[in-house]
Amino acid sequence: MIRKKRPGQVSHDRWLVSYADFITLLFAFFVVLFATGQSDKQKKVELAASIQSAFNQMGIFEPHLGLPRSSQLIGGGGSAAPSIVSLRLAPTVESIVVVRQHIEETARADIGRGVIAIHQSANGLVISLQEAGFFETGAADVRPSALPVLYRIADILPESSLRVEGHTDNIPIHNQQFASNWELSSSRASSIARLLLLHSNVHPEKMSVAGYAEFHPAASNATLEGRARNRRVDLVLLLGPDGTH
Repeated sequence: MIRKKRPGQVSHDRWLVSYADFITLLFAFFVVLFATGQSDKQKKVELAASIQSAFNQMGIFEPHLGLPRSSQLIGGGGSAAPSIVSLRLAPTVESIVVVRQHIEETARADIGRGVIAIHQSANGLVISLQEAGFFETGAADVRPSALPVLYRIADILPESSLRVEGHTDNIPIHNQQFASNWELSSSRASSIARLLLLHSNVHPEKMSVAGYAEFHPAASNATLEGRARNRRVDLVLLLGPDGTH
């Protein structure tokens, strides 16, 4: 005989349905908050770069003051890779401050050894690649040992106008490959330019190559140290997208 359910019996588990819906909505709410927070932190990096660049032009901050690392603003630490996206989208004065910081970080060891130097000029940011670290004496082929740091620098360069300049000291050269310092400086600049086109975001129509021989020295040719500084290839990151200020 089937026992009939008593009319007065009520289920007390219906609250579980409402509770499950509430937990689902709460989870979705926190996911949206987390995603929004990560986007805002990336904007902080771009905002910091723009503010410091503007203050540098007004003379309020010293130009050498660095920006906070991207990993510090985003909440990470240690060896977090810097974000290059904003640099590629802003080939202007704002990006040069950030480009310089990233290059100083990624090439710190080579800068310490004196084979890479960075300074600001009237034309823009100048990255000097010294012969001692990148070329054999009297040769235009880039040393294989210098390729990793060159590729790291190339990856940081924004999509702005870039001039690659070859320079030598005032000691004449005449061998089977180069008749003068004009040919040597031009060939070295061309070797660097070809590698940058393969490993950077610089478009060919925005890159120029020049050989200045010994006629644009960075130091006096009267000393060994001065001549060593003059044997270089300069990457000149021009301030404007078309090489204008």
